[in-house]
Amino acid sequence: MGVRRELKQAKKRTDPRGRVQVDLTRDGSGTVREARMPALAPTTTTGSIADLPFANAAEAPDAVVLRRAERGTWQPVTATAFAREVTAVAKGLIAAGLEPGGRVAVMSRTRYEWTLLDFAIWAAGGLSVPVYPTSSPQQIEWIVRDSAARLVVVETPENAAAVTTGTADHPAPPRIWQLDAEADGAAEVDREGTVRGGAVAELTALGRDLPDDEVTKRRAALNPDTVATICYTSGTTGRPKGCVLTHANLYAEAANTVELLHPVFKEVTGQQASTLLFLPLAHILGRTLQISCLMARIELGHFPSIKPDELRPALREFRPTFLVGVPYLFEKIHGTGRATAERIGRGASFDRAHRVAVRFGELHLDRFLGRGKGPGLGLYAAWALYDLLVYRRVRKEIGGRTRYAISGGSPLDRELSLFFYAAGILVYEGYGLTETTAAATIVPPLRPRPGTVGLPVPGTAVRIADDGEVLIKGGIVFGAYWNDPAATDAVLTDDWFATGDLGSLDEDGYLTITGRKKDILVTSGGKNVSPAVLEDRLRSRPPVGQCVVVGDNRSYVAALITLDREDLTHWLYVRGMPADTPLSELVGDPRLRADVQKVVDHANQAVSRAESIRDFALVEGEFTEDNGLLTPSLKIKRHAVTEAYASDIDALYANPSPAPEQQYTRESPAPER
Repeated sequence: MGVRRELKQAKKRTDPRGRVQVDLTRDGSGTVREARMPALAPTTTTGSIADLPFANAAEAPDAVVLRRAERGTWQPVTATAFAREVTAVAKGLIAAGLEPGGRVAVMSRTRYEWTLLDFAIWAAGGLSVPVYPTSSPQQIEWIVRDSAARLVVVETPENAAAVTTGTADHPAPPRIWQLDAEADGAAEVDREGTVRGGAVAELTALGRDLPDDEVTKRRAALNPDTVATICYTSGTTGRPKGCVLTHANLYAEAANTVELLHPVFKEVTGQQASTLLFLPLAHILGRTLQISCLMARIELGHFPSIKPDELRPALREFRPTFLVGVPYLFEKIHGTGRATAERIGRGASFDRAHRVAVRFGELHLDRFLGRGKGPGLGLYAAWALYDLLVYRRVRKEIGGRTRYAISGGSPLDRELSLFFYAAGILVYEGYGLTETTAAATIVPPLRPRPGTVGLPVPGTAVRIADDGEVLIKGGIVFGAYWNDPAATDAVLTDDWFATGDLGSLDEDGYLTITGRKKDILVTSGGKNVSPAVLEDRLRSRPPVGQCVVVGDNRSYVAALITLDREDLTHWLYVRGMPADTPLSELVGDPRLRADVQKVVDHANQAVSRAESIRDFALVEGEFTEDNGLLTPSLKIKRHAVTEAYASDIDALYANPSPAPEQQYTRESPAPER
C-alpha cells in the first residue's frame, strides 16, 4: 500500500493532534474568521541564519548536507567542507569591499553555487539580492539601482552582458563576477571539493590572505533583526517591490516548517531525507527550502530546470525522498503518463486508471480521516491492477523513493492530488507570498485535505477580512518594502499583512484560496467571478497551456487559451497529422475544440452556472517573459494579455455564443466517473 500503509503506521506512533493545535475564532454566525497556530520552534533571540553551516560543522562535521553534480554523479559535500567553502567565499567578498549591510545581487539558475553564495554573503555580514536569470537589462537596472547593490555575481556571459547593459548609465556600475569559468566554459573541482575557475575561485583567491576571524567577527555582529535579503516581487503591475526579510523571518519560516514536517516524514519513509531543489532560487520558496534543509541536515541537491524532459533523468539519478514543486510539475508528470499510454494505444486504460485513482484516493482518505468505510474489495482489486500497470511507473518517473511532496504557487487540482495519493505519493499543498517568507499555510502531516492549502504555519495566524481578503500575522511576515513606506503602509496594519488574495477558512481552520481581489471580474449582469478557480483547473489538463478568463463588464464569462507545445505535438502524432501543422489550421478543427471543451467542462464543475465559461478562443503564440505577458516567476500579466489579444476578446462577444450543450457545474449533476 506504500504511503497509505506507512501513514497508518505512523499515525499509531505519532499523535498529530499533539503537534497540531489550531485556535479558531468565529463570528456571530459561527463562521470561522481566524485560525492561529502556536509556534513549534522557540523564537530566536541571538545569532542569524549565517551560523547554520558552522553549527553543522561543529555538531556533525562528517554529515553529508549537500550533494553536488559533477561529471554525471552526485558527490557528497560534508558539513565541514561546506563551512570551509562558505568562509573562503565570504573572505573574498569582504576583500572585494563588501561592508556590513552591503548588498550583493545574485543572478543565476538553481545550482550549488547559489546556496554557497547566499550563506557566504550572510557570513560576510551582507544582504543577498536575488535576480531572476531571465531578467531583462531594464529589470536588472531597476533592482540593482533600487537596492544599491555594488557587487553582482552572475552565471553566464549572457547574464554578465545583461547586467553590464542595464547598469551602463549608473554613476558607479557594480563589480561583476561570473560563475561559469571563462577559460573553458566549465569550472573544475579538486580533490578537496574546492571549485577552481569562475567566480568562486576568484573570490576565494581574493580573500586568501584575510584571516578567518574576520568572517567570525562579521557573523557575531548579526542578530535576528538584521536584514538578510531583499527579495523583489514579480511585478505583475508596475515595478517590482523589494521585500525586506530579516534573519528572524527566515528562521521562523524554516524552523517551524522543519519541526512540523521533518519528524513525521522521516518516520513515514524510514529513510534519510533528501530532496532535489529545482525551483528558482530567485524565488523565496527555493531560498527557504535550502535553509530548512541545512537546518535539518537534509541532503540537498540542485538542478537548474523545471522542464519535465530535463528534470526526469535527474530525479531518477538523485532519487529524492520528497519534492517541493509547483502544480505545473505534477500536471506534466500526469500528462506525460497519459501521452505515453496513448502512444502505445492504451490511452483509454490510463483514463480508467485515473478514475480508479480518484475514487480510491477519495474513499481511502475518508477512512483515514474517520469519515467513511473506505474502498471496497472491487476497488482495491482495480487499484492493485493499475498499481502494476500505471502507478508504479509514475513513482519511477520521479526516482522511485519519493513518498511525499509539497506543492505551492497556485492551487493543485483536487483530482490530481487524489491521483498521486493513490499512486503512493502524498502531496501536501501550501500557500504563501514573498512578504510571508514563503509558506504561510501548509497541510500538516497525517491530516491531508485535498483542495485546501492547509492550516497556518506554526507561529502564524490567518484571518479573513469582511470583504474576504486573507490577512496574515506572525514571525514570517516581512517588515517593509525597501525604499517604499507608502506601499508598506498600504498592506501592513497592526502587523497584519493584507495579501490581496481572497479565501475562506473551513470548520477546522483549513484555508482555501478563491482568487485575487484585483482580478475579480464583474459581468454586466452584476455577477462577481474569480478567474483563478477556472484558470487553475483549465491549466491542469492537456492540451491547455496558458489561459486567461475574461468577462469584465461583459454578458458572460469566456476564456483565451493557448495550447501546450508538447501536448499539441502529441495530439497531432496520435492523429497521424504533421508535427508542423500550423495552429491557424487547427483552431477550427472540431476534434481539437472538442478536446479543449472537455477541459472547459472540467473547469466549469467548480463554479455556478452564472460563473462558468460560455465560450473560448484558441489563440496563437504563448504567454512568455520575452513578450511581456509573464513575470519572471511565471505569473500572468493579466492586463498585458487582454491588451495583446483585444481583438480575440472582442470576437468572443461579437456573436454571443449559447451555453455549451454539456456544462457541468455545482448546480447540475457531474458526469458519471
